[in-house]
Amino acid sequence: MKVLAPVAAGQTAGARPAAEDRRLNIVFIMADDLGWRDTAVYGSRYYETPNIDRLASKGMLFTQAYAANPLCSPTRSSIMTGLYPARTGITTPSCHLPEEILEKRLVEKASNTQKALQARSLTRLKREYFTLAEALKQAGYATAHIGKWHLGREPYDPLNQGFDVDIPHTFGPGPAGGYMAPWSFWKNQGRDGEHIEDRMAEEAVKFISQNRQRPFYLNYWPFSVHTPWNAKKELIKKYIAKADLMNPQRNPVYAAMVQSLDEAVGRVVRGIEEAGVADHTMIVFFSDNGGVHWGSAEEPSMLHADFQAVPATSNAPLRGGKATLYEGGTREPCIVVWPGQVKRGSRSEEVVSSVDFYPTILDATGTKPQAGQQFDGVSIVPALRAGRLNREAIFCHFPHYTPRTGAVPATWVRKGDWKLIRMYCDNPDRTDRFELYNLKQDLGEMNNQASQMPEKMKELNELINGFLQRTEALVPRPNPDYRRA
Repeated sequence: MKVLAPVAAGQTAGARPAAEDRRLNIVFIMADDLGWRDTAVYGSRYYETPNIDRLASKGMLFTQAYAANPLCSPTRSSIMTGLYPARTGITTPSCHLPEEILEKRLVEKASNTQKALQARSLTRLKREYFTLAEALKQAGYATAHIGKWHLGREPYDPLNQGFDVDIPHTFGPGPAGGYMAPWSFWKNQGRDGEHIEDRMAEEAVKFISQNRQRPFYLNYWPFSVHTPWNAKKELIKKYIAKADLMNPQRNPVYAAMVQSLDEAVGRVVRGIEEAGVADHTMIVFFSDNGGVHWGSAEEPSMLHADFQAVPATSNAPLRGGKATLYEGGTREPCIVVWPGQVKRGSRSEEVVSSVDFYPTILDATGTKPQAGQQFDGVSIVPALRAGRLNREAIFCHFPHYTPRTGAVPATWVRKGDWKLIRMYCDNPDRTDRFELYNLKQDLGEMNNQASQMPEKMKELNELINGFLQRTEALVPRPNPDYRRA
């Protein structure tokens, strides 16, 4: 029997289905490493994304949507469980590793250059959680996962977590060996030179067509635009010619990868329309963390004579990117299409998190949670109907060092316009350091107001304390072996 994780707040599941005669289908498209500004509809002037832009014209675009973590596996776990990674213990993208770690704890020793003992992430999504796929499958839905999983190899794979179909049934963090066939992670498949995203879109459309007479839930979680960075040669040439040295987004390889992602999204949406199910299909488009903002010179697959030092992308005006606790690491593109319920071409300023998708989908489909099941997230159906959400705050807990980005173990809370980041053991005396930002006035997080607003900092820090206690989060503590340089 599945164990029901305890917690939290504000969920409104159990509403009647949107249509009396046809149950709502769910197609959840989640890009990998796609930054907040990596589509034209979100402001890019370099990448071409007509299909994603068209999707936004059919539904609601969220301007303040967040991943529950700045890295992929934790965010994926939050979608499948409706729980914060702090609770599940998956806090880094470690679920491809051979070692099976299922219990939360801090590391016992650390480098003497690190001020804190950081967390040791779990490496599997434990099967005791009643996943979104299991909930919908139990409700009579056909279920499929197509693309990247990265929540554990067998027996923690999609086929053991509620999905009827899993293609290409790989546990890795990316398309090992590259995007073009032959693929080392999917043996004996693909025409020579075939792009994996073209094939994944084809498989998604096939599943939709085969299940058009019954309710279905499809996770299409593209590999794009994760490393290894390589792309179709003709598209790279196109973006070399288009690159503007004054635009921080100017890497032609990455731009070509974004276009292949966009084309795959367009193919899936056309497949929904061709199957005749568009009127009763909800489409969610999201990304698992922020865009890669560091240089590409050390990535051999990214090299091009004129672009060796050009970062993969830029999240500006947001600060930081993947693997950081600043806005560039966790603020995501988010579009929801729900015919008859969501106004076409609408926008929402409501603050939403990846932990919200599970209770939202249950609410929209009229599927009840298991008895006693609760979530860290809330249903955002009121926001989809142009209303307001009733919740105090959202959180992100990332108790790890990431040398590449300079990030230190930290937790943030977002309440209203305010965001507090608590950086563990990061002062010279190894007490916690704080950064406080008003995101409405300071989207780029350049003006730390922690010292000027001690009462606001105290209020938000108390929210963090409550969050850490409720989720039984691993809280980094001072490293006894630290030696100040």
